[in-house]
Amino acid sequence: MSKLGPISWIKFVRRMRVLGFVGPYQEGKHPYMLKSNISITIPNRYEGSISVDLLIRILRQAGIPRSIWLKYK
Repeated sequence: MSKLGPISWIKFVRRMRVLGFVGPYQEGKHPYMLKSNISITIPNRYEGSISVDLLIRILRQAGIPRSIWLKYK
């Protein structure tokens, strides 16, 4: 199985859209994305790439298995 790596904010948002999420929307300090009853907070765009640790936490919160994430690479 391939390893997860850091990902740019734009690529992250595009892949989340492919997986059925809409957004990002901005309210408060951080943007968020929605899919039916799931809301995930994502980092601000200007903070650079998304680290592997943060990506794992976001995917867990979104209920997306690693295999599905890597399938859309």
